[in-house]
Amino acid sequence: MNHRSYLALAIPLIISTLTTPLLGAVDTAVVGHLPDPAYIGGVAVGNIIFNTMFWLFGFLRVSTSGFTAQAHGANNEIQGVLALTRPFFIAAAVGISFILLQGPIEHLSLALMNPEADVRTVASDYFSIRIWGAPFTLLNYVILGWLMGMSKIKVSLFIQIFMNLMNIVLALLFVSVFAWGVPGVATATLISEATAFVIGMIFIWKVSPFQFRLPPIKEIVDSASLGKMMTVNRDLFIRTLCLLAVFNLFTAKGASFGTEVLAANAVLIQIHYIMAYFFDGFANASSILVGKAVGSGNQRLYKKTLMLSCQWAVLSSLFIAGTYYLFSEYFIQLFTRIPDVINLANTYGLWILLFPLSASFGIILYGVFTGATEASSIRNSMILALMVYLIAHFTLVPNFHNHGLWLAFIVFSIGRSAFLAIFIPKLNRKLFSKAYNE
Repeated sequence: MNHRSYLALAIPLIISTLTTPLLGAVDTAVVGHLPDPAYIGGVAVGNIIFNTMFWLFGFLRVSTSGFTAQAHGANNEIQGVLALTRPFFIAAAVGISFILLQGPIEHLSLALMNPEADVRTVASDYFSIRIWGAPFTLLNYVILGWLMGMSKIKVSLFIQIFMNLMNIVLALLFVSVFAWGVPGVATATLISEATAFVIGMIFIWKVSPFQFRLPPIKEIVDSASLGKMMTVNRDLFIRTLCLLAVFNLFTAKGASFGTEVLAANAVLIQIHYIMAYFFDGFANASSILVGKAVGSGNQRLYKKTLMLSCQWAVLSSLFIAGTYYLFSEYFIQLFTRIPDVINLANTYGLWILLFPLSASFGIILYGVFTGATEASSIRNSMILALMVYLIAHFTLVPNFHNHGLWLAFIVFSIGRSAFLAIFIPKLNRKLFSKAYNE
């Protein structure tokens, strides 16, 4: 394993993961060219609701990838099939539950964020359509996680690019040609996610090296294996709760500063998502390689992957920060043409310059831990980072307002990197205590 082979895996994954924030980014960009900033604010609030719902179950992709990579590394066909089957049923059940509970979810979410009346109306319109895609979104997490764990990177890349290209084309068609407004962008996203699910299932059937027969129920609900999966998922669920607490507090406080500030923050948060998912490509590469190392007992591969992960955390953060510094105005104008929103985004945009430098280690090392399916350290590090954020939020925002809000977010990003790095020696000891082969 060297830089070239690591990048050969990471680059397609970077392209693949960069397509993930495009669903929200495209929606924001399309409505950002409508004349009223309430459209951006409403879609931003809607995206926060869906991020809250879906990110809580983001472990369906992450843990599926980790368990699948370990089964693939051990060449265990039965565990490879079970790594798909178990989370698939969970995703379907949760997605259907979201549809059945859509009324209470919408009411509670809007009550907590309490946006202005025009923003609330837009958010409600957006939510009422996109909610029907909940099962497809969660099932796509499982499909993509399984394909990545099986190292079917080109296939997962195709699915995500196809989904996002369809979303872009349909959003522009529905808004610019049919003049459907916000319901148009929500409908485009719904159709794209459903289509991606169908394509993903076809690819799993075509490219899998396994004979797909439904395993006996006794194997699916095996207490030891299911218990480990649920433990990992529980810890990742708690980690996501902490992350969502930060984003919800951030968005709710930003909304209290007015529609224009909410819209400017929404644009910057979308840029932040693109940066974060760039790092997530490296994290996925590290997760796959560490999963294979654990499954096959290859200590040398693990050590090399950890070293490459740290090196590319530094190099990629410098690259992203430099790119944003040079082209920030162009990035912002991709999302909106409203002068007041552009001016505010430029005013607060310098904080985004600090995000890659502060968050890269936290995101990329996250892949190392998920590949080893050792999620307790991820959970603990995020709890500590949340505590730091809360202190910064309630200390800085009253004095520095939206600048204080962004500074608190950067403090949180530093915390998630520093606290997770602290747990690396513990992970090394736990893995090295096993009889790995050099």
